[in-house]
Amino acid sequence: MRVTYYLASIALAVPLISLGADSGFSADNAYNKLSLPDALALALAANPNILVAEREREANVGISMQAATRRNPTLSSSIEDTRNANRLTTIQLNQPLELGGKRQARMEAAGLGLDAAEMDIATRKAEIAAAVTTAFYEVLAAQERMQLAASFVNLAQRATRAAENRVQAGKVSPVEETKSRVAESSVRIEATQARRALNVARQRLAALWSGSADFDEAEGSLESLPILPELAELSVQLAQSPVLERARLEIGRRETIARLETAKRVPDLTVSVGAQRNQELGINQAVFGLSVPIPVFDRNQGNIHEAVSRTDKARVELAALQLSMHTNLSAEYEQWLASSQEAEALRLDILPGASSAFEAAAKGFEMGKFNFLDVLDAQRTLFQAQSQYLNALLGVHRAHAEIGRLLGNSLQAAQPNNK
Repeated sequence: MRVTYYLASIALAVPLISLGADSGFSADNAYNKLSLPDALALALAANPNILVAEREREANVGISMQAATRRNPTLSSSIEDTRNANRLTTIQLNQPLELGGKRQARMEAAGLGLDAAEMDIATRKAEIAAAVTTAFYEVLAAQERMQLAASFVNLAQRATRAAENRVQAGKVSPVEETKSRVAESSVRIEATQARRALNVARQRLAALWSGSADFDEAEGSLESLPILPELAELSVQLAQSPVLERARLEIGRRETIARLETAKRVPDLTVSVGAQRNQELGINQAVFGLSVPIPVFDRNQGNIHEAVSRTDKARVELAALQLSMHTNLSAEYEQWLASSQEAEALRLDILPGASSAFEAAAKGFEMGKFNFLDVLDAQRTLFQAQSQYLNALLGVHRAHAEIGRLLGNSLQAAQPNNK
Protein backbone atom coordinates (compact mmCIF):
# COMPACT_ATOMS: atom_id res chain seq x y z
CA MET A 1 0.00 0.00 0.00
CA ARG A 2 1.09 3.62 -0.45
CA VAL A 3 1.96 4.06 3.21
CA THR A 4 4.64 1.42 2.79
CA TYR A 5 5.57 3.02 -0.53
CA TYR A 6 6.43 6.31 1.15
CA LEU A 7 8.66 4.55 3.63
CA ALA A 8 10.32 2.62 0.83
CA SER A 9 11.00 5.85 -1.07
CA ILE A 10 12.70 7.27 2.01
CA ALA A 11 14.79 4.13 2.32
CA LEU A 12 16.07 4.48 -1.24
CA ALA A 13 16.77 8.17 -0.89
CA VAL A 14 18.41 8.18 2.53
CA PRO A 15 21.04 5.49 3.05
CA LEU A 16 21.54 6.60 6.64
CA ILE A 17 17.99 5.95 7.82
CA SER A 18 16.72 3.45 5.27
CA LEU A 19 13.74 1.19 5.68
CA GLY A 20 14.97 -2.21 6.69
CA ALA A 21 12.39 -3.53 9.13
CA ASP A 22 10.93 -6.92 8.42
CA SER A 23 7.20 -6.57 7.91
CA GLY A 24 6.57 -10.04 9.31
CA PHE A 25 5.10 -11.54 6.16
CA SER A 26 7.07 -13.30 3.47
CA ALA A 27 5.99 -14.87 0.20
CA ASP A 28 8.36 -17.73 0.90
CA ASN A 29 6.54 -18.71 4.10
CA ALA A 30 3.31 -20.63 4.18
CA TYR A 31 0.98 -18.29 6.05
CA ASN A 32 -2.71 -18.85 6.67
CA LYS A 33 -4.22 -15.80 4.99
CA LEU A 34 -7.79 -14.73 5.65
CA SER A 35 -9.73 -12.82 3.02
CA LEU A 36 -12.89 -10.80 3.60
CA PRO A 37 -15.13 -13.33 1.77
CA ASP A 38 -13.67 -16.09 3.96
CA ALA A 39 -14.37 -14.11 7.12
CA LEU A 40 -17.92 -13.38 5.99
CA ALA A 41 -18.55 -17.04 5.20
CA LEU A 42 -17.27 -18.12 8.61
CA ALA A 43 -19.37 -15.57 10.49
CA LEU A 44 -22.57 -16.15 8.52
CA ALA A 45 -22.26 -19.89 9.12
CA ALA A 46 -21.47 -19.85 12.81
CA ASN A 47 -22.44 -16.54 14.41
CA PRO A 48 -24.75 -17.27 17.36
CA ASN A 49 -27.01 -14.28 16.67
CA ILE A 50 -27.89 -15.72 13.27
CA LEU A 51 -28.48 -19.15 14.82
CA VAL A 52 -30.83 -17.56 17.36
CA ALA A 53 -32.82 -15.90 14.56
CA GLU A 54 -33.00 -19.18 12.65
CA ARG A 55 -34.32 -21.00 15.72
CA GLU A 56 -36.96 -18.29 16.09
CA ARG A 57 -38.00 -18.91 12.49
CA GLU A 58 -38.38 -22.61 13.24
CA ALA A 59 -40.58 -21.70 16.20
CA ASN A 60 -42.75 -19.59 13.90
CA VAL A 61 -43.08 -22.55 11.56
CA GLY A 62 -44.63 -24.40 14.49
CA ILE A 63 -46.93 -21.46 15.20
CA SER A 64 -48.10 -21.53 11.57
CA MET A 65 -48.74 -25.26 11.78
CA GLN A 66 -50.76 -24.85 14.95
CA ALA A 67 -52.74 -21.90 13.57
CA ALA A 68 -54.03 -24.06 10.71
CA THR A 69 -55.35 -26.85 12.93
CA ARG A 70 -59.04 -27.17 13.61
CA ARG A 71 -60.52 -27.57 17.07
CA ASN A 72 -60.74 -31.08 18.44
CA PRO A 73 -64.10 -32.78 18.98
CA THR A 74 -65.08 -33.90 22.45
CA LEU A 75 -66.69 -37.16 23.48
CA SER A 76 -69.07 -37.09 26.40
CA SER A 77 -71.08 -39.74 28.21
CA SER A 78 -73.83 -39.45 30.82
CA ILE A 79 -75.87 -41.94 32.86
CA GLU A 80 -79.21 -41.12 34.44
CA ASP A 81 -80.53 -43.24 37.30
CA THR A 82 -78.32 -45.78 38.97
CA ARG A 83 -80.93 -48.57 38.75
CA ASN A 84 -80.20 -50.87 35.86
CA ALA A 85 -83.83 -51.29 34.87
CA ASN A 86 -84.50 -47.56 34.57
CA ARG A 87 -81.01 -46.45 33.40
CA LEU A 88 -80.73 -43.86 30.63
CA THR A 89 -77.27 -43.83 28.97
CA THR A 90 -76.18 -41.15 26.49
CA ILE A 91 -73.00 -41.05 24.41
CA GLN A 92 -72.41 -37.85 22.47
CA LEU A 93 -69.79 -36.40 20.11
CA ASN A 94 -69.43 -32.60 20.16
CA GLN A 95 -67.66 -30.69 17.38
CA PRO A 96 -66.97 -26.96 17.82
CA LEU A 97 -67.20 -24.94 14.59
CA GLU A 98 -65.30 -21.65 14.38
CA LEU A 99 -67.33 -18.88 12.79
CA GLY A 100 -66.54 -15.35 11.69
CA GLY A 101 -63.25 -16.19 9.88
CA LYS A 102 -61.26 -16.81 13.05
CA ARG A 103 -59.17 -19.66 11.65
CA GLN A 104 -58.30 -17.76 8.46
CA ALA A 105 -57.26 -14.66 10.41
CA ARG A 106 -55.21 -16.79 12.78
CA MET A 107 -53.42 -18.44 9.84
CA GLU A 108 -52.71 -15.07 8.21
CA ALA A 109 -51.29 -13.66 11.45
CA ALA A 110 -49.05 -16.71 11.86
CA GLY A 111 -47.89 -16.45 8.24
CA LEU A 112 -46.97 -12.80 8.70
CA GLY A 113 -45.10 -13.75 11.87
CA LEU A 114 -43.11 -16.30 9.86
CA ASP A 115 -42.32 -13.67 7.22
CA ALA A 116 -41.19 -11.32 9.99
CA ALA A 117 -38.88 -14.04 11.31
CA GLU A 118 -37.35 -14.31 7.83
CA MET A 119 -36.75 -10.57 7.84
CA ASP A 120 -35.12 -10.88 11.25
CA ILE A 121 -32.67 -13.41 9.81
CA ALA A 122 -31.88 -11.07 6.90
CA THR A 123 -31.38 -8.20 9.37
CA ARG A 124 -29.06 -10.27 11.56
CA LYS A 125 -27.03 -11.32 8.53
CA ALA A 126 -26.69 -7.70 7.42
CA GLU A 127 -25.59 -6.70 10.91
CA ILE A 128 -23.03 -9.50 11.09
CA ALA A 129 -21.75 -8.72 7.59
CA ALA A 130 -21.25 -5.07 8.58
CA ALA A 131 -19.52 -6.05 11.82
CA VAL A 132 -17.24 -8.51 10.02
CA THR A 133 -16.37 -5.98 7.33
CA THR A 134 -15.53 -3.32 9.88
CA ALA A 135 -13.52 -5.72 12.05
CA PHE A 136 -11.67 -7.09 9.01
CA TYR A 137 -10.54 -3.65 7.87
CA GLU A 138 -9.59 -2.79 11.43
CA VAL A 139 -7.25 -5.81 11.32
CA LEU A 140 -5.83 -4.56 8.00
CA ALA A 141 -5.28 -1.11 9.50
CA ALA A 142 -3.67 -2.64 12.60
CA GLN A 143 -1.35 -4.67 10.39
CA GLU A 144 -0.32 -1.54 8.53
CA ARG A 145 0.24 0.36 11.79
CA MET A 146 2.40 -2.44 13.10
CA GLN A 147 4.47 -2.38 9.91
CA LEU A 148 4.81 1.37 10.15
CA ALA A 149 5.87 1.15 13.77
CA ALA A 150 8.39 -1.58 12.95
CA SER A 151 9.76 0.57 10.14
CA PHE A 152 10.23 3.53 12.44
CA VAL A 153 11.92 1.34 15.03
CA ASN A 154 14.43 0.43 12.36
CA LEU A 155 14.82 4.06 11.41
CA ALA A 156 15.32 5.05 15.03
CA GLN A 157 17.98 2.35 15.49
CA ARG A 158 19.90 3.60 12.48
CA ALA A 159 19.56 7.18 13.66
CA THR A 160 20.92 6.20 17.08
CA ARG A 161 23.93 4.51 15.48
CA ALA A 162 24.50 7.56 13.30
CA ALA A 163 24.36 9.82 16.35
CA GLU A 164 26.83 7.55 18.16
CA ASN A 165 29.26 7.76 15.25
CA ARG A 166 29.00 11.54 15.09
CA VAL A 167 29.52 11.85 18.84
CA GLN A 168 32.59 9.65 18.63
CA ALA A 169 33.85 11.77 15.76
CA GLY A 170 33.29 14.88 17.86
CA LYS A 171 30.89 16.43 15.40
CA VAL A 172 27.94 16.74 17.76
CA SER A 173 27.27 16.91 21.46
CA PRO A 174 26.57 13.67 23.41
CA VAL A 175 23.18 15.19 24.10
CA GLU A 176 22.26 14.33 20.51
CA GLU A 177 22.93 10.65 21.21
CA THR A 178 20.79 10.80 24.34
CA LYS A 179 17.97 12.36 22.39
CA SER A 180 18.20 9.66 19.74
CA ARG A 181 18.04 6.90 22.36
CA VAL A 182 15.00 8.49 23.99
CA ALA A 183 13.35 8.74 20.58
CA GLU A 184 14.15 5.09 19.87
CA SER A 185 12.60 4.00 23.19
CA SER A 186 9.47 5.98 22.42
CA VAL A 187 9.16 4.37 19.00
CA ARG A 188 9.63 0.91 20.51
CA ILE A 189 6.75 1.58 22.91
CA GLU A 190 4.58 2.57 19.98
CA ALA A 191 5.56 -0.62 18.17
CA THR A 192 4.55 -2.69 21.21
CA GLN A 193 1.23 -0.89 21.41
CA ALA A 194 0.64 -1.47 17.70
CA ARG A 195 1.32 -5.19 18.13
CA ARG A 196 -1.14 -5.42 21.00
CA ALA A 197 -3.75 -3.46 19.05
CA LEU A 198 -3.36 -5.95 16.20
CA ASN A 199 -3.91 -8.88 18.56
CA VAL A 200 -7.06 -7.26 19.93
CA ALA A 201 -8.37 -6.56 16.43
CA ARG A 202 -7.74 -10.16 15.37
CA GLN A 203 -9.56 -11.51 18.42
CA ARG A 204 -12.49 -9.14 17.86
CA LEU A 205 -12.80 -10.39 14.28
CA ALA A 206 -12.60 -14.06 15.22
CA ALA A 207 -15.21 -13.59 17.95
CA LEU A 208 -17.80 -12.91 15.24
CA TRP A 209 -17.73 -16.58 14.30
CA SER A 210 -17.05 -17.76 17.87
CA GLY A 211 -13.63 -18.98 16.85
CA SER A 212 -10.02 -18.30 17.61
CA ALA A 213 -7.74 -15.93 15.71
CA ASP A 214 -5.81 -18.78 14.07
CA PHE A 215 -5.05 -16.87 10.87
CA ASP A 216 -1.65 -15.29 10.32
CA GLU A 217 -2.63 -12.39 8.11
CA ALA A 218 -5.73 -10.61 6.90
CA GLU A 219 -5.36 -10.41 3.13
CA GLY A 220 -6.65 -7.26 1.53
CA SER A 221 -5.94 -3.62 0.82
CA LEU A 222 -7.23 -0.62 2.71
CA GLU A 223 -6.70 1.48 -0.39
CA SER A 224 -9.19 -0.61 -2.36
CA LEU A 225 -11.90 1.90 -1.54
CA PRO A 226 -15.60 1.04 -1.87
CA ILE A 227 -17.86 3.02 -4.14
CA LEU A 228 -21.40 4.19 -3.45
CA PRO A 229 -24.26 5.49 -5.62
CA GLU A 230 -25.87 8.83 -4.95
CA LEU A 231 -27.67 9.40 -1.66
CA ALA A 232 -31.04 9.62 -3.42
CA GLU A 233 -30.57 6.13 -4.86
CA LEU A 234 -29.53 4.78 -1.49
CA SER A 235 -32.66 6.28 0.05
CA VAL A 236 -34.77 4.36 -2.45
CA GLN A 237 -32.94 1.14 -1.54
CA LEU A 238 -33.44 1.89 2.14
CA ALA A 239 -37.21 1.62 1.73
CA GLN A 240 -36.74 -2.07 0.85
CA SER A 241 -34.43 -2.85 3.76
CA PRO A 242 -35.28 -5.91 5.91
CA VAL A 243 -35.69 -3.71 9.00
CA LEU A 244 -38.39 -1.55 7.42
CA GLU A 245 -39.97 -4.52 5.69
CA ARG A 246 -40.17 -6.28 9.03
CA ALA A 247 -41.86 -3.20 10.55
CA ARG A 248 -44.43 -3.19 7.73
CA LEU A 249 -45.05 -6.90 8.27
CA GLU A 250 -45.63 -6.19 11.94
CA ILE A 251 -48.32 -3.68 11.00
CA GLY A 252 -49.98 -6.28 8.81
CA ARG A 253 -49.75 -8.87 11.57
CA ARG A 254 -51.26 -6.47 14.11
CA GLU A 255 -54.09 -5.61 11.72
CA THR A 256 -54.79 -9.31 11.25
CA ILE A 257 -54.75 -9.88 15.01
CA ALA A 258 -57.21 -7.00 15.41
CA ARG A 259 -59.44 -8.65 12.81
CA LEU A 260 -59.13 -11.95 14.66
CA GLU A 261 -60.10 -10.37 17.97
CA THR A 262 -63.07 -8.70 16.29
CA ALA A 263 -64.12 -12.05 14.80
CA LYS A 264 -64.10 -13.55 18.28
CA ARG A 265 -67.18 -11.48 19.02
CA VAL A 266 -69.03 -13.95 16.84
CA PRO A 267 -69.70 -16.97 19.05
CA ASP A 268 -68.66 -20.41 17.89
CA LEU A 269 -71.22 -23.10 17.23
CA THR A 270 -70.99 -26.56 18.74
CA VAL A 271 -72.72 -29.39 16.87
CA SER A 272 -73.54 -32.52 18.87
CA VAL A 273 -74.52 -35.96 17.63
CA GLY A 274 -74.86 -39.15 19.61
CA ALA A 275 -77.03 -42.03 20.79
CA GLN A 276 -79.13 -42.66 23.86
CA ARG A 277 -80.03 -46.05 25.35
CA ASN A 278 -83.32 -46.20 27.27
CA GLN A 279 -83.00 -49.32 29.37
CA GLU A 280 -86.57 -49.09 30.68
CA LEU A 281 -88.10 -49.05 27.20
CA GLY A 282 -85.35 -51.15 25.65
CA ILE A 283 -84.78 -48.80 22.74
CA ASN A 284 -81.90 -46.75 21.28
CA GLN A 285 -82.49 -43.15 20.24
CA ALA A 286 -80.45 -40.70 18.15
CA VAL A 287 -79.47 -37.46 19.83
CA PHE A 288 -78.70 -34.19 17.99
CA GLY A 289 -77.91 -30.83 19.45
CA LEU A 290 -76.62 -27.32 18.85
CA SER A 291 -75.10 -24.99 21.40
CA VAL A 292 -73.88 -21.43 21.13
CA PRO A 293 -72.61 -18.98 23.78
CA ILE A 294 -74.65 -15.85 24.33
CA PRO A 295 -72.28 -12.80 24.25
CA VAL A 296 -74.01 -10.80 26.91
CA PHE A 297 -71.11 -9.83 29.17
CA ASP A 298 -67.91 -10.88 27.38
CA ARG A 299 -67.86 -9.45 23.86
CA ASN A 300 -64.05 -9.51 23.72
CA GLN A 301 -64.07 -5.73 23.89
CA GLY A 302 -60.84 -5.49 25.91
CA ASN A 303 -58.82 -7.63 23.52
CA ILE A 304 -60.18 -5.69 20.54
CA HIS A 305 -59.15 -2.41 22.12
CA GLU A 306 -55.65 -3.78 22.82
CA ALA A 307 -55.24 -5.13 19.28
CA VAL A 308 -56.30 -1.84 17.67
CA SER A 309 -54.00 0.17 19.94
CA ARG A 310 -51.06 -2.09 19.16
CA THR A 311 -51.76 -1.68 15.46
CA ASP A 312 -51.61 2.10 15.83
CA LYS A 313 -48.44 1.71 17.84
CA ALA A 314 -46.85 -0.37 15.05
CA ARG A 315 -47.65 2.37 12.53
CA VAL A 316 -46.05 5.03 14.71
CA GLU A 317 -43.01 2.81 15.25
CA LEU A 318 -42.61 2.41 11.48
CA ALA A 319 -42.70 6.19 10.98
CA ALA A 320 -40.13 6.71 13.73
CA LEU A 321 -37.93 3.95 12.36
CA GLN A 322 -38.03 5.41 8.85
CA LEU A 323 -37.00 8.82 10.16
CA SER A 324 -34.19 7.34 12.25
CA MET A 325 -32.83 5.19 9.43
CA HIS A 326 -32.93 8.01 6.89
CA THR A 327 -31.08 10.22 9.36
CA ASN A 328 -28.46 7.54 9.98
CA LEU A 329 -28.09 6.92 6.27
CA SER A 330 -27.46 10.60 5.59
CA ALA A 331 -24.94 10.80 8.43
CA GLU A 332 -23.04 7.70 7.29
CA TYR A 333 -23.04 8.92 3.70
CA GLU A 334 -21.53 12.22 4.79
CA GLN A 335 -18.97 10.32 6.86
CA TRP A 336 -18.08 8.16 3.85
CA LEU A 337 -17.75 11.25 1.67
CA ALA A 338 -15.65 13.16 4.22
CA SER A 339 -13.33 10.22 4.87
CA SER A 340 -12.90 9.65 1.13
CA GLN A 341 -11.98 13.29 0.59
CA GLU A 342 -9.62 13.25 3.56
CA ALA A 343 -7.87 10.14 2.30
CA GLU A 344 -7.53 11.67 -1.16
CA ALA A 345 -6.03 14.89 0.24
CA LEU A 346 -3.59 12.96 2.41
CA ARG A 347 -2.56 10.74 -0.47
CA LEU A 348 -2.02 13.50 -2.98
CA ASP A 349 -0.73 16.40 -0.85
CA ILE A 350 0.08 15.75 2.78
CA LEU A 351 1.92 12.43 2.61
CA PRO A 352 4.24 13.47 -0.25
CA GLY A 353 5.02 16.72 1.58
CA ALA A 354 5.73 14.97 4.88
CA SER A 355 7.87 12.41 3.09
CA SER A 356 9.90 15.12 1.34
CA ALA A 357 10.37 17.02 4.60
CA PHE A 358 11.62 13.91 6.35
CA GLU A 359 13.97 13.09 3.48
CA ALA A 360 15.41 16.61 3.51
CA ALA A 361 15.85 16.58 7.31
CA ALA A 362 17.58 13.19 7.20
CA LYS A 363 19.97 14.29 4.47
CA GLY A 364 20.65 17.56 6.25
CA PHE A 365 21.39 15.71 9.48
CA GLU A 366 23.81 13.41 7.65
CA MET A 367 25.58 16.42 6.19
CA GLY A 368 25.65 18.25 9.52
CA LYS A 369 23.28 21.01 8.49
CA PHE A 370 20.45 20.09 10.88
CA ASN A 371 20.37 18.81 14.40
CA PHE A 372 18.65 15.61 15.43
CA LEU A 373 15.56 17.41 16.74
CA ASP A 374 14.77 18.46 13.16
CA VAL A 375 14.93 14.82 12.09
CA LEU A 376 12.72 13.75 14.98
CA ASP A 377 10.12 16.41 14.20
CA ALA A 378 10.05 15.44 10.53
CA GLN A 379 9.82 11.76 11.46
CA ARG A 380 6.97 12.39 13.87
CA THR A 381 5.11 14.48 11.30
CA LEU A 382 5.44 11.74 8.71
CA PHE A 383 4.30 9.07 11.15
CA GLN A 384 1.28 11.12 12.17
CA ALA A 385 0.36 11.77 8.53
CA GLN A 386 0.59 8.07 7.75
CA SER A 387 -1.55 7.20 10.79
CA GLN A 388 -4.09 9.83 9.77
CA TYR A 389 -4.17 8.34 6.28
CA LEU A 390 -4.87 4.89 7.71
CA ASN A 391 -7.65 6.31 9.88
CA ALA A 392 -9.22 8.04 6.87
CA LEU A 393 -9.14 4.83 4.83
CA LEU A 394 -10.62 2.90 7.73
CA GLY A 395 -13.33 5.56 8.08
CA VAL A 396 -14.35 5.01 4.45
CA HIS A 397 -14.73 1.27 4.98
CA ARG A 398 -16.57 1.69 8.29
CA ALA A 399 -19.11 4.09 6.78
CA HIS A 400 -19.59 1.81 3.78
CA ALA A 401 -20.18 -1.19 6.04
CA GLU A 402 -22.66 0.73 8.18
CA ILE A 403 -24.59 1.84 5.11
CA GLY A 404 -24.70 -1.80 4.03
CA ARG A 405 -26.14 -2.70 7.42
CA LEU A 406 -28.83 -0.05 7.09
CA LEU A 407 -29.77 -1.24 3.62
CA GLY A 408 -29.65 -4.88 4.65
CA ASN A 409 -27.08 -5.97 2.09
CA SER A 410 -23.33 -5.98 1.52
CA LEU A 411 -23.50 -3.28 -1.18
CA GLN A 412 -20.95 -3.32 -3.96
CA ALA A 413 -17.60 -4.87 -3.34
CA ALA A 414 -14.62 -2.61 -2.80
CA GLN A 415 -13.19 -1.16 -5.99
CA PRO A 416 -9.46 -0.50 -6.47
CA ASN A 417 -8.44 3.11 -6.20
CA ASN A 418 -6.28 3.55 -9.27
CA LYS A 419 -5.72 7.26 -8.89
